Amino acid sequence: MGNDHVTSLQVARRAGVSQSAVSRVFTPGASVSGKTREKVLAAAEELGYRPNVLARAMITGKSRIIGLVVAYLENQFYPEAVERLSVALQQKGYHVLVFMASPTKGDVQDVMREILDYQVDGIILASVSMSSVLARRCHEHGIPVLLFNRAQDDDRMSSVTTDNYQGGRAIAAHIASLGHTRIGYIAGLEEASTQRDRERGFREGLEEAGLSLAARELGNFEYARARVAALEMFAGPARPEAVFVCNDHMAFAVMDVIRSKLGLRIPEDVAVAAFDDTPIAAWPAYDLTSYRQPINRMVAQTVDALLQRIEDRDAPARRVVLEGELIIRGSTTPRQEG
Repeated sequence: MGNDHVTSLQVARRAGVSQSAVSRVFTPGASVSGKTREKVLAAAEELGYRPNVLARAMITGKSRIIGLVVAYLENQFYPEAVERLSVALQQKGYHVLVFMASPTKGDVQDVMREILDYQVDGIILASVSMSSVLARRCHEHGIPVLLFNRAQDDDRMSSVTTDNYQGGRAIAAHIASLGHTRIGYIAGLEEASTQRDRERGFREGLEEAGLSLAARELGNFEYARARVAALEMFAGPARPEAVFVCNDHMAFAVMDVIRSKLGLRIPEDVAVAAFDDTPIAAWPAYDLTSYRQPINRMVAQTVDALLQRIEDRDAPARRVVLEGELIIRGSTTPRQEG
């Protein structure tokens, strides 16, 4: 049973060490000998002592909490990112507090109030629509902000992204190499930097191969919307022979429609390629060709850049653009028999 009234002084007496030694044991990253640590933890366990993290935050001005703002978790890329960011930050002695923001622009106020209430040391913004407003507010309050999986034209903010432009180009080159000429594109949310960069790379890559876009629909990064987009694109007689879908989450919807609603075969009737390479892309049901985001490197760079800004407020913002890799699977190339 935890006892609210046990103090660090009582723990120090029981362990036969100084009060500052107890404090160091419970401060992530502080240096303390293994022997002292064992004595202090044993005494704390016996007495039921828990350090009051929030009280310490008020004294030191550091909560060791990082706010992670996400807008929607049905896109399989984000749960994986949240998990890996949490683990990586815990290893550095920080805790992650997830703030759910609705994908609409309206509720920056509410999220901002919560973020300030918790006195977070830094913020990772992984949400689509309200990045710019929220980021500006946080900056005004002196909270370092990092944009994860999106970029924007603001020199004060660090960002970590995959090279979305090169990814789009790589997909265009791959589709062109298969000999397809009627090619479609299903776009994400128009204002997202990821959408803009992927489409620009894809269009320029097609141009280079002497091709152009035959059809374009908007999927807004939503499963239901992507289903509608696929019906629009593939129900008519002049349907594209290949389609690049702006992310995996929408591509699964598109593949479901192509097969079960329209009775077409992938890749024989329509080749499908996407972006992210989430775990589900490798499932046999989808076997989806996708441009892989290097999530481990993205997470490492995110943690590194954010903690540097927390430790040194004057550190320059970093813009990290990482190379991904096109993973070719059965959705674009027919399986070899035998």
